[in-house]
Amino acid sequence: MHDQPVRPTPTRFAFLGPEGTFTEAALHSLGTPSEGGSVPAPSVPAALALVRAGEVDAAVVPLENSVEGSVSPTVDGLAAGEPLLITREVFLEVDFVLGVRPGLAPGEVTRVASHPHALAQTRGWVAEHLPGAEVVAAASTADAARLVAEAAPGAPDAAVCPELAAERYGLHVTARRLADTPGAVTRFVQVERPGRLPAPTGADRTTVTCSVPDRTGALLDLLTVLASRGLNLTRLDSRPTRQRLGVYSFTFDCEGHLADARVGDALVALHRLCDEVRFLGSYPRADGRAAAPVPAPLADGAFGAAQAWVDRLRAGAGG
Repeated sequence: MHDQPVRPTPTRFAFLGPEGTFTEAALHSLGTPSEGGSVPAPSVPAALALVRAGEVDAAVVPLENSVEGSVSPTVDGLAAGEPLLITREVFLEVDFVLGVRPGLAPGEVTRVASHPHALAQTRGWVAEHLPGAEVVAAASTADAARLVAEAAPGAPDAAVCPELAAERYGLHVTARRLADTPGAVTRFVQVERPGRLPAPTGADRTTVTCSVPDRTGALLDLLTVLASRGLNLTRLDSRPTRQRLGVYSFTFDCEGHLADARVGDALVALHRLCDEVRFLGSYPRADGRAAAPVPAPLADGAFGAAQAWVDRLRAGAGG
């Protein structure tokens, strides 16, 4: 049996920019090589497009936040277009500062900008400390800082952003730890073009998106496939398919790796039941948390023994 080729280590990266975002910090925390450099992309779809076009080897993008849930542009961007695979994940604790244009007192702030997820996580603080300020959505927290620094007509006066972004764009930090829920964590993923999967570690996560038929019980069938194989869900989202109102696809994370017999068997079943199934990767969990012990009937050996029994029956050897 020939050894499968090892996936090349990415050296060129895209990330949700501009410089100074939490995503850039997540990229650095992965300890990724810097030989090929990194490219800030204006949006998550733009970062994924750079990977699909082969202009970078991988992209790091936010997938899920402990306060606001899944990041829709990432979920949608992975579910559509040319296939991509998640190969790594990282957790990053996030908190925010208020970066104000130099020379402006906090009481003079009339417009404050940030990414919608950041605004949602700091809604209480902003309402209490900047009650009269207009809240403006930006493409990212760092882009909000950039808009403040550029000081164009109609630009915001302040940004809810990472301290790194405030420093890079020369803003004056007037307040720290703005999050209404301290200790919020964002999960970032590294995304690459299809290739050899990361090897199973025993503490893995698998991500899949499914378009289910528009019929009664379709979601129940999906969940039954997973539950009957002892697969624990760690995330489940519904997203509109954009075909018509009321038709959804489902994206989920579950414990386990495609190399596990029960995960592979679940995908076989989903492929039969769903209109479309897209495998989005099996990769090590950032927290290193191993899956719960597998009951004997769901162990790899049990699947192999059952298949061997059926093969003997088909061959006329009897049971």
